[in-house]
Amino acid sequence: MNGLATAAGHEDRHGPLKNYCRGLLLPGERKSIEPMAARLNPASVQSTRQSLHHLVAKAPWSDEALLAHVRNQVLPAMRKHGPVAAWIVDDTGFPKKGTHSVGVARQYCGQVGKQDNCRVAVSLSVATWGGSLPIAYRLYLPKEWAEDGGRRKETEVPKEVHFQTKPEIALDQIRAAVAAKVDRGVVLADAAYGINTEFRDGLTELGLPYVVGVQSTMTVWEPGKQPLPAKPRGRTGRPPRLLQRTANHQPVSVKQLAMSLPSSAFREIAWREAGERKLRSRFAAVRVRAAHRDYEQAEPHGEEWLLIEWPRGEAEPTKYWVSTLPSTTKLKALIKLAKHRWIIERDYEELKQELGLGHFEGRNWRGFHHHATLCIAAYGFLVAERNRFSPSTRAGHLGFIAPGPAAEFRPRGSPGPSRAA
Repeated sequence: MNGLATAAGHEDRHGPLKNYCRGLLLPGERKSIEPMAARLNPASVQSTRQSLHHLVAKAPWSDEALLAHVRNQVLPAMRKHGPVAAWIVDDTGFPKKGTHSVGVARQYCGQVGKQDNCRVAVSLSVATWGGSLPIAYRLYLPKEWAEDGGRRKETEVPKEVHFQTKPEIALDQIRAAVAAKVDRGVVLADAAYGINTEFRDGLTELGLPYVVGVQSTMTVWEPGKQPLPAKPRGRTGRPPRLLQRTANHQPVSVKQLAMSLPSSAFREIAWREAGERKLRSRFAAVRVRAAHRDYEQAEPHGEEWLLIEWPRGEAEPTKYWVSTLPSTTKLKALIKLAKHRWIIERDYEELKQELGLGHFEGRNWRGFHHHATLCIAAYGFLVAERNRFSPSTRAGHLGFIAPGPAAEFRPRGSPGPSRAA
């Protein structure tokens, strides 16, 4: 906590920051400012609330600096049980009513599994085989928000923030991690990122291998095939450079390729134990080349893995991944990495359920990010302790004790006590 307080800068922030993190770690169903203030200091709720609110919604400390401190404290504890295996890109949604909170729009929300009014944040996590930690976190600002000067001003969106797609935000986070010399891992992401050619190319330019989900409609060249070379040079003009396709020489979708494979190409493989059972399914992997707009290029895309999951009993494959891991990579190793993305789901579950990641009630940009940064800091403490003592330690069950609020305390906006008849 002393290190975190120092990373937050001015000495006046040290006490409130320690209190805020303590409030996040202590028991309590609601981790918004006022209920935390009531638990932390029952005798002086309003003054405690004001200091917590100022720390999160107003104080101009750097989220990046504090997250870097958390990373430097927690990663050594994680690495005691094994090296960094992966960098995991993901996003998470927070259902939200109204239209005034920064970033709120009708968009896909993973928490409810459909389009809904919500905010969405993009994150980058570093993972070993036993644990993971978010090291970057940023709100996705929809285009209608990014181009609305009035709403930007009202919610204090920084001038330098402009519209970016989620893959663009993720690439910026990854570039920052590379610049900070974070231990490298294989980049994992779902199909919302993996289907984006610029995202995949950006990872390759950074020298980072990946295993990313793709949609069944992605087009590839079948094993051993690639686009045709450029046309022969004519008598005049510049020599043709662009690759070609013909009516009889076309790429196929990954679904078409998967359906054309013989059943012998698929093997049943278990990749992880879940309680008393092993998770297993049928997989095949072949070497392909992506075909996206390669007719605008002079060189074909590089060869990479296409991993296909086709569970027994299903009418067609259910998941697809592409990967730039070496051609010598074993099928089970490829599957283990592709499936390791699940660990981020555990992080988000604990961050939301145990530490109140989605409980911040303010509307401004700074408050949204400061609250998330302190939630990640508190989670980092739990991750470090879990690695130090026992893998079975669970967030939120470490025996912390907090005084309850005063009997007469009523959060703002709550109904008052019922009147006697």
